[in-house]
Amino acid sequence: MRLFILGLGYSAHHFVRRFGGSFSHIAGTVRDPTKRDDLPGLELHGFSGYRPDDATVNRIRDADVLLVSIPPDRTGDPALAALGDVLAAGHRKVVYLSTIGVYGDHAGGWVDESTPPQSALDRARMRVAAEQAWMDTAQGNVAILRLAGIYGPGRNALVTLRSGTARRIIKPGQVFNRIHADDIASAIMAAIDRRGGGTWNVCDDEPAPPQDVIAYAAQLMGIAPPAEEAFATAEMSAMARSFYASSARVSNLRLKRELGVTLAYPTYRHGLDALWHDGEAQLAP
Repeated sequence: MRLFILGLGYSAHHFVRRFGGSFSHIAGTVRDPTKRDDLPGLELHGFSGYRPDDATVNRIRDADVLLVSIPPDRTGDPALAALGDVLAAGHRKVVYLSTIGVYGDHAGGWVDESTPPQSALDRARMRVAAEQAWMDTAQGNVAILRLAGIYGPGRNALVTLRSGTARRIIKPGQVFNRIHADDIASAIMAAIDRRGGGTWNVCDDEPAPPQDVIAYAAQLMGIAPPAEEAFATAEMSAMARSFYASSARVSNLRLKRELGVTLAYPTYRHGLDALWHDGEAQLAP
């Protein structure tokens, strides 16, 4: 199989590290193709939202699998806007990385893939529109993976504690799910292997308050956690505050039953334990 990745971000890089050997050729887009990448054998192509060069277009045409991790902007999906004619041609498998943020606020109640998206946030509504656009373009052969809060090596509570940027913001009743990058990679591979499309939540088994994750990481490190801050009075950017606009418990039963994914890290504690064991905090700045 030949893989092309639209948007070589954190999750896509992690997927290639784990499953790159499953593909005969891997290429992907970055904003600056002259920047050195740490993944050997990965062919880089520039893409900044405009029609790319012929070499990039040809690589996309030749791909058997397309992994999409570019978020939509206010005008829609950048890849579809620039490459809609190319992406609509052929019968390649498409895996689109979306977000559980599309469900919006359910006051801590449970949601699953049958729950209609209802987010009040513009960026979440744009995600829903992008999901539908990809389903229309791929003629049903697209796997929509709605990811929870992503963490993994270099991106976790141990790192933020070590760097001094961790905060314990307390908003009563606030819960959400997380997902380790390893489990995202497993879900992507399972979606590629499955015939046909669908929508799956990619999240852990235990939605939890964000302050609990920071406290557990501090316990592993043997340090005092940051002082609690009330959400109502905490100084935060508008973007940071928006992440507390939704509280929901997201089910992953369909991920397990239909894609056959067994989570390596079913809770944030499993994930942080493994990262701590691997010396993550010592590697942080």
